[in-house]
Order: sequence, then structure tokens, then C-alpha cells
Amino acid sequence: MLHKTRGIVLHSVAYSETSLVVKLYTEAFGLQSYMVKGAKGKRSSFRPVFFQPLNLLDTVVYKNEKSALQSLKEVRLAHPFRSIPFDIRKSSIALFLNEILYKSIREEEPNAPMFDFLWNAIILLDETVEPFLSFHLVFLMKLTRFLGFYPHEGKGGLFNLKEGRYQTEESPIEELLNPSLSSSWLALMNCPLEEVGSLEMTSTQRNAILVQLLAYYRHHLPGMREIRSHEVLHTVLS
Repeated sequence: MLHKTRGIVLHSVAYSETSLVVKLYTEAFGLQSYMVKGAKGKRSSFRPVFFQPLNLLDTVVYKNEKSALQSLKEVRLAHPFRSIPFDIRKSSIALFLNEILYKSIREEEPNAPMFDFLWNAIILLDETVEPFLSFHLVFLMKLTRFLGFYPHEGKGGLFNLKEGRYQTEESPIEELLNPSLSSSWLALMNCPLEEVGSLEMTSTQRNAILVQLLAYYRHHLPGMREIRSHEVLHTVLS
């Protein structure tokens, strides 16, 4: 059966000399894998450039409930990027966010609120002008709401990564953020993604809070694979 759905490219890998297997996070079906036959052929309507990380697509897809590998009938770019491919800082942020999404999203069912958040956030990254160097930090914080482990609100104390809350009582020190990081954590929670330019953080502060955000993800997403692109991000955004 044919369906129209928006999709976000999370991963693509060569299947043969001319074909690709592409993983999309779709509005209609959640996470899905698609065989794209002839994508690298000279006469194909499915150009490989369509399947770059985080590309936003309008698609017509076949849905076979008995198969784990679906097929694409039509694809077009819904929002051709204007700045992400041409700004090394934005492209580095996009590649990092893509790795996070690829390694954290597991739902093979629709989740309209999360899909809308991701779609709009990617467009926002493309269209945002300076300053945007903390975009990935606020994005990671907001994403936890849709993944099911958004931090509990707090007014004081230190943030406990394992418990996901602020506390004043004693706890093993390795689970607690220091006062400075606890303050930065709260600033990320309170900052709308559209107002990321209002965050004032040095490169050192951004790197430190990112390390803790990744630790938080590992605490609450068992089996999450190691994230590697943040090392490049540290260098590019320094």
C-alpha cells in the first residue's frame, strides 16, 4: 500500500554498486528502513544527495507490514538547506545531532510530537543566525522530553545525573554535577530552542556541559552506543 509521509534521514549505507539502504525517521511510521534501488545510477530519480544526514524529505512509500525493509516510490527535498552545508560549525552540529538521533531513536511507530520537534528544530538550525553555538546543548536537553527522561524541575541544590533531579541531600559525588554545571544545566532546561542565542557560555563551559549531557543519555538509554562526533564538535566550536 502507498502512503505519503515526511521523513528525516538518519543513515544511509551502500547495498550494492547502485543501491542504498536508508534509515528514515518518518511521520507516519516512526523509524523505518528503505531499499533505494538504483540510487547511484545515472538515470535514477533518487539522487544520493537526497539521503544526506538530517535531510528533510517528502516521500511516497510502500508499506509492507510483513517486511522489515520497505521501498520508496517518490522522494523530494522538503526543505533544501540554505546554510548547514556551507557553515562548518552548523554542519558539525548537524552531524553530531544526527549521530545522537541515529543511536537513540528506536521507535518503529509514529510519534507526532517528537517528529514535529525534530523537523522544526532542523529547520531552525538551518535558518538561525549568530549566535547558535549552544544549539546542540539545548536540543539535547529538549529531546530528553520525547525520549522519556526529561529532568525533574528544581530550584536549588546539585543535579543528580542518575536520578534526573536536583537535590540537597548527600549522594555519591560521581553522580552529582558541581554548582557551576548544575546552574548551566538549569539554564539549558529553561531556554527555548528559539532563544539559544541568549545563552552566554564559553567554549570551556559548552564542552563541560556536553560531556555531562552525554553521560546523562548513557544513564537513561541503556545500550546506547558510544558517541564519537562530539570530539570533532569540540574542535570546530572552540
